[in-house]
Amino acid sequence: MSKRILVVDDEPSIVTLLKFNLEKNGFEVMTADNGIDGYTMAAEGTFDFIILDLMLPGMDGMDVCKQLRQDKISTPILMLTAKDDELDKILGLELGADDYLTKPFSPREVIARIKAILRRTKTENETQVKTDHVIHIGFLDIFPEQYEATYKGEKLDLTPKEFELLLYLANHAGKVLSRDQLLDAVWNFDFAGDTRIVDVHISHLREKIEEDTKQPKYIKTVRGFGYKMEVM
Repeated sequence: MSKRILVVDDEPSIVTLLKFNLEKNGFEVMTADNGIDGYTMAAEGTFDFIILDLMLPGMDGMDVCKQLRQDKISTPILMLTAKDDELDKILGLELGADDYLTKPFSPREVIARIKAILRRTKTENETQVKTDHVIHIGFLDIFPEQYEATYKGEKLDLTPKEFELLLYLANHAGKVLSRDQLLDAVWNFDFAGDTRIVDVHISHLREKIEEDTKQPKYIKTVRGFGYKMEVM
């Protein structure tokens, strides 16, 4: 059964290019030319993947991505942007996008990214099915199969990437992990060697699980190297 992909972009030439090449590679493609329709289709339909432009009429790509993740829709999202702006890329990933691509791009690269993300998602899902346990660290409880975590019994509001980062740190509790290791393990693609995305996510995690972010007890900084989840 072919994978269903939703392409949300207001540039007809981009939509035509993507639709032709995706269908040529065996994907079933549906399209929307504005953010409102794109969000509605993604929220109400069943898709295996979403290609989402950043700049859209009606509702921009950031808002669409944010709302879908708030709705607990975990369909992988590849964000397209005409801006070569690092802040946009980091913000898109923070809001739950799985990858980004700056225009102009080659259809071959888009398809390679889609296949890589779908492979990773399949592996993660299979691992979660086999993993029937709760990770306890201090007041922190992590439920891998539910993709959820609680602190002092209260459910944490985590983005998909924040959860994956927290889970990876917890699974390697007591070990010092470099920023490059975390970048490769959680994002699983080349972020142009820029590990600041890791620092941003660590900062957000600390805000949610640390009593004092300046003196963290759970996620410690190992100066000049990376981070470590303490064993409690």
